Amino acid sequence: MIKILLARLRQGHRTMAYPKGNAPELPERFHGAPAIDAARCRADCRKCAEACPTDAICFDGKARRIDLGRCLFCDDCRRACPDHAITMTRDYRLAVGTRDDLIRCDGETHRARALDDTLRSLLGRSLKLRVVSAGGCSACEADTNVLTTIGWDIGRFGIQYVASPRHADGLLVTGPVPDNMKLALEKTYEAVPAPKIVIAVGACAISGGPYINHPEQHGGAASIVPVDLFIPGCPPHPLTILDGFLRILDRIQ
Repeated sequence: MIKILLARLRQGHRTMAYPKGNAPELPERFHGAPAIDAARCRADCRKCAEACPTDAICFDGKARRIDLGRCLFCDDCRRACPDHAITMTRDYRLAVGTRDDLIRCDGETHRARALDDTLRSLLGRSLKLRVVSAGGCSACEADTNVLTTIGWDIGRFGIQYVASPRHADGLLVTGPVPDNMKLALEKTYEAVPAPKIVIAVGACAISGGPYINHPEQHGGAASIVPVDLFIPGCPPHPLTILDGFLRILDRIQ
């Protein structure tokens, strides 16, 4: 026992200081939202839109629109652009409160807002979530679970994943919601006491991701239940997910 205690003392404090301190260093291969340089982009080219596997890029006259809810952050658009007009940013702050806010036009950005005062007063300083993996590949689930480890420790913010929807304040949904998960998601949502929130994590849970338009899936959680927070990515980085959580709880601006 003494050896264990000494080893723990040598390890020191292992939970990151964020958000009171700096955000953890992002990996070199991290992809934030793609950004289009209007000065370099030729609107008549369209090679980026043709390369996108989920039709996340479209052109409306001279306006360039990127749907982060469809985006897989795969880098295909950047590599296809002959004018080098597309870059993958390092911005991890991607969570928003409405589906429309995920559609960026010529560089505009949106951030998730805090829940209304009434709901936050009912939740107090805690947020209990029932995670529903609705046909996900386990990538979003893995990054969601990382937040419970000692390095991230979302419990310090009062955020916990619970086993029963009856003990939850809301749902965290991953996956495109295939037919065989539709009823399960509906029943789980009904079992959560009101008032409640729903968080859609990942491209699949927002738009269907790589399975978009497939007839055996429902294009994400919003087609089944009302969604209050959209966190894009394929999968979203744990820092992106945590940023969304803290914004709706009004812990960061």
